[in-house]
Amino acid sequence: MRKLTTNIMLGGVGGQGLILMTRIICQAALKDGYDVKSNDVVGLSQRGGMVWGNVRIGEKIYSPNIPPGDADILVSMEPIEALRWSSILKKDGKIILNIKRFYPTLVQQEKYEYPEEDIENLKSTYQVTEINAFEEAKNIGKKQVSNVILLGILAKHIDIKMDTWKDTIKDNVPYKSIEMNLEAFDYGYNYQGK
Repeated sequence: MRKLTTNIMLGGVGGQGLILMTRIICQAALKDGYDVKSNDVVGLSQRGGMVWGNVRIGEKIYSPNIPPGDADILVSMEPIEALRWSSILKKDGKIILNIKRFYPTLVQQEKYEYPEEDIENLKSTYQVTEINAFEEAKNIGKKQVSNVILLGILAKHIDIKMDTWKDTIKDNVPYKSIEMNLEAFDYGYNYQGK
């Protein structure tokens, strides 16, 4: 029997492929017979600012908005975003954490310190899977597939068929990069974590 609802929060910075990831999750869920609602906030993406989105998957979904404390999974494409959005997670929530840092302007200007300790402390409250998706993606072929590696890790926690995921990836990436994206997805799906 399918779980009633899965709530997924995605957070990152502009240029990391959050919109593509959201679209693939939604389309795969729809193809597999779920009702889906989502929203994205991407206004700051052009300047490398924060972007985020919600995806809710279930038998019947009425709103894309996830109430605080109700998210099952947080996909954080940058560590500060894990810290920023952690309050939306359930107490036993999962964080898929890309540990590649994109330092905010105020940190670069040495006006603030990067909150390393606070990010590390997330592990005491949530189930955290860490990966440097950026570096792993470069090993596969291009840093641009780091979001698909994270998608592969996420796929382990959602009741959607593997063929559906792969068909949806094929439908959403350029033809020339299909094999590389499928390799990135498989890498994430088989990643054992730290």
